[in-house]
Amino acid sequence: MKIALVHDWLNQYGGAERVLEALVELYPSAPLYTSIYWRDGMPPGYQAWDIRTSWLDRAPGIYRRHQPYLPLYPLAFRSFDLGGYDVVISNKSGFCHGVPTRDALHICYCLAPTRYVWNLDAYVGGEALGRAARLALKPLVAWLRRWDYAAAQRVTRFVAISSEIQGRIRKYYNRDAVVIHPPAGLHRYQPAASHDDYYLIVSRLIPYKRIDVAIEAFNRLGRPLWIAGAGRDAERLQSMAGPTITFLGRVPDAELPDLMARCKAFVFPGHEDFGLAPVEAQAAGRPVIAYGAGGALDTVIDGASGVLFHEQSTGALIDAVHRLDAIRFDTGAIRDNAARFDAEVFKRKLSAFVDTCVSERAANPLSATGRSR
Repeated sequence: MKIALVHDWLNQYGGAERVLEALVELYPSAPLYTSIYWRDGMPPGYQAWDIRTSWLDRAPGIYRRHQPYLPLYPLAFRSFDLGGYDVVISNKSGFCHGVPTRDALHICYCLAPTRYVWNLDAYVGGEALGRAARLALKPLVAWLRRWDYAAAQRVTRFVAISSEIQGRIRKYYNRDAVVIHPPAGLHRYQPAASHDDYYLIVSRLIPYKRIDVAIEAFNRLGRPLWIAGAGRDAERLQSMAGPTITFLGRVPDAELPDLMARCKAFVFPGHEDFGLAPVEAQAAGRPVIAYGAGGALDTVIDGASGVLFHEQSTGALIDAVHRLDAIRFDTGAIRDNAARFDAEVFKRKLSAFVDTCVSERAANPLSATGRSR
């Protein structure tokens, strides 16, 4: 059986690339098609993969600033022809689900329906875009929305990373999806014998992560908050921070397990599609204080593995911190909850789903694609 993998772009490392790594482990002989590949900016191990890029890979400056090329990504993926494969698995948050597959079985692992197409106002809300720029974007986004929807109708089956994304796939694409949570490398995380008094955030420092809400809350609480990560919002966030806020910058990956295991609690104030960091914190035995929306509703059990707050505000987060103080958490129960999201669980579930889809296709080659009725 000939299998191909498809990924949006390879110029930055994040949760999407962790999923991709698990897919490559599952299907090591499958070539990987992507729009661009920055060899020097991605993990060295990727250089052993069979990576095939589009003509967009030659665009000036695209590795460091790929957003200005937004209108060209659909065209880049349409330039591929994957009709010679039996199965195509796309790992999508952008436009890679639009790759032509002809009669191949196309399974889309959907990290999110393209955010800046379907949630433009929320996406640019924290960006420095003037009114004129936003107005100029609207006709382009309207075209991209039509393209994105049409591409979604050609996918055979959708898999969503969370209940949140399952709902958005139904809303924006009118398609059904099964939920298979993304892989977390939990073997690296173990509880510590004791913990310190600091609360912890591990995140890129960008506006939609809402780290500003956490800084304001811990300024008022007067409790220590450590923030690991870097990003374009760092200067603004640092200007807000009081004496109990510590910025650690980029923390080496090898140091994160101990940092998580020793925190009093992990703080997760953003609205994320899934969010791997809270799962990793739970694998280290620590409770999570999370905004009760998006992926946190799948990963954090209120009162058992953490606490949820349901308004993205300073006051709501402060109340959640006080509520956490009153709960005696069971480290074993927290770790058991995290175990549901282990990478091996992901690989077992996704492999079984692909095999089932292949069997169904063989039994009924003319079967429907799984659209909502």
